[in-house]
Amino acid sequence: MDKADSDNKQRRLVEFKEGCRYGKFGKTKAYELIAQERIRAYKMGGKTLIDLDSIDEYHAVLPRVESRGMVVSSEVV
Repeated sequence: MDKADSDNKQRRLVEFKEGCRYGKFGKTKAYELIAQERIRAYKMGGKTLIDLDSIDEYHAVLPRVESRGMVVSSEVV
């Protein structure tokens, strides 16, 4: 997607609280991520709106949890 396409793409903006719910994080973490520019937020009057696409991008780069190969016994005691 080139810059012209991304400029014309409609943003999926939601109010702050809904963005936190969507991202599965609290308001402190949301403000941290905004300050680190890992998610995008915009002001509209007195409201802070969060870009849901930026949350999807943030989730996409989170590290995967690796299994340690732990075996759970299926033995019934």
